Amino acid sequence: MAVRELRRLPRPHRFDVYIAVGGLLGGLLLVAVGLNTRPAKDPITLFEGPWPMLVPLVVMSGCELLRRTAPRTALLTGTVAVSADALTQGSLATLLMFTDVMYAAVLYGPLASARRIQWITGLLTVAGTLVPFAVWRTPEVLLIGVVVGVGAYGPAATGWLVRNHRDVAEAARLRAEQTALLAEMDRAQAVTSERARMARELHDMVANHLSAIAIHSTAALSIDDPATSQQALKTIRENSVEGLAEMRRLIGILRDGGGDKEPAATPTLDGLAALVEGSRANGLDVGLDDGLDDGLDKGLDDGLDKGLDDGLDKGRGGDRGPVPTPVELAAYRIVQESLTNALKHACPGRVTVRLARRDGMLDVRVSSPYGHRDGPRAPGSGAGLVGMRERTALLGGTFAAGPEGEWWTVRAVLPLTEAVPAPAPVSEES
Repeated sequence: MAVRELRRLPRPHRFDVYIAVGGLLGGLLLVAVGLNTRPAKDPITLFEGPWPMLVPLVVMSGCELLRRTAPRTALLTGTVAVSADALTQGSLATLLMFTDVMYAAVLYGPLASARRIQWITGLLTVAGTLVPFAVWRTPEVLLIGVVVGVGAYGPAATGWLVRNHRDVAEAARLRAEQTALLAEMDRAQAVTSERARMARELHDMVANHLSAIAIHSTAALSIDDPATSQQALKTIRENSVEGLAEMRRLIGILRDGGGDKEPAATPTLDGLAALVEGSRANGLDVGLDDGLDDGLDKGLDDGLDKGLDDGLDKGRGGDRGPVPTPVELAAYRIVQESLTNALKHACPGRVTVRLARRDGMLDVRVSSPYGHRDGPRAPGSGAGLVGMRERTALLGGTFAAGPEGEWWTVRAVLPLTEAVPAPAPVSEES
C-alpha cells in the first residue's frame, strides 16, 4: 500500500511544507540548547550526544511532507523514526511531529486504515498501562500507558472526531446542493407545465375563431358572389370579435398574476349548446347522439338552451353526483378542438358529438367524415391533438384519435373520480 501511495505521490501541500520546516527548525533549536526528553545516563539511551537525535528528526520532518498526500507511508516511516528516537536522548520536536503524523493518518487516510489505527493505538495504550504494572507492580509505571495514550491514541482519536465532523459537514453540503437542484428542477417543471397549460388555453380559445376566419375568407376570395361574400365577411367579423375578447381575457389573467387560476368564465358542459351553434354558424353540420341522457340529446338536436340545461343537470347531477370542474373543462375543450379540426379538415357530412356517462367515466366521442376534401382547408400544426392528449393524461384518462373506416374519430375517456395522471403518449399530427 505504501509503495502504491509513493507511485502516485503528488506535490506536498503548502501547509505541510510549513509544518515540516517549522518542526525541523524547532528540533534543531532544541538540540542546540540541549533540551532533551531523557538524560544521557538513562538506561534505555544507547546513543548519547546531540548528533544521533538529528537522524530521527530529519526523517520525521520528511514524514510531515507526506502527511496529506501519503498518510499511511508517513505513519509507517514516522513509527520507525520515533522508535529510533527512543534509543537516543530524545527530541521533543520529533515526538510532537509524530503525533501530528498519527492525527493526519486518521484524518486523511482511507476509512479502513483510520479504523485500524484507532484499534491498534487503543490496544497499545491498554497494553502499555497494564503490562508494565503487572511486571513491576509500581504506580510509576502507569505513566508509560499515559505517554502511549497521549502520543498515539490521543491524536488518533482526535483525527477520528475531526474526520466525522468533516464527513457530516460534507454530507450536509451535498444534501443542500441536492435540495437546491431538486428545487430548481421543480421550478423548471412548474414553468414548463404552466407554459403548456397556457399554450393549451390559448390554442383552444382562439384556434376555433381563426380557423373559421381562414376558411370563410378563402371562400369569399374564391367565390364571385356578393351575397356569399357578404355572409362570409359577417362570419369573419363575428369570429374576429369573439377571438379578440378571448385574447383580452387571457392577457388580463397573465398581467394580473393569475397564472395559477383557470381563465375567467371557465367553460363547462353548459356551454356546449352555444359551442355547437357557433360551429353550425360557421357552416359545420353538427349533431349529438346518445348524450348524457335524453334531455341532453333533445337540447342539442333542437338547439334549445332549456333542453340542454335540463339534460346536463340530469346527466351531471341527480343521484349520480356532479361532474368535477376539471373534467367539465377538459370535455368542453376536447369537443371544441374536435369541432375546430372538423371545420378545417373534415369532408362534407354530419359531425356527431357523443357524451356518455358509465362506470364512473365520462366518455367523449366526436366523429367527422374522413377522406379527400375539395373545399377550402385551413392548415394544421398538430398542437390541437397534443393539447387534447395532455388534458386527458392530466386527469388520468385515455385518449385516441384516428380514422375508423370513413370517419375520423376523437375519443377521450375521463374519470369522474380523482385518479393518478398517466404519462402522455406520443402525439399525432392533426
